[in-house]
Amino acid sequence: MKRLKIWLQGLSFRTGVVVIILSVICYVISFAQILLPIGTSAKWVIWFVFFGMAKTFQYSGLAILGVAGIQRLKRFWKKKKRI
Repeated sequence: MKRLKIWLQGLSFRTGVVVIILSVICYVISFAQILLPIGTSAKWVIWFVFFGMAKTFQYSGLAILGVAGIQRLKRFWKKKKRI
């Protein structure tokens, strides 16, 4: 597990941001499927798969970014709000 964490931290900041964006997309899909005209059991399966993928992307993205990357994103968003 430690080897995986070290490998993820070696990836670039841009990769971390892309993985976080994928997480958001999976969250949207996992909850938007409620509007589809399909059976309840299929909806549960779709929700389970995409919600699980979203969580996986979220934690992977956070591991890639690390503390410094998260602070960098916060600074970026604060600058955006001022403009």
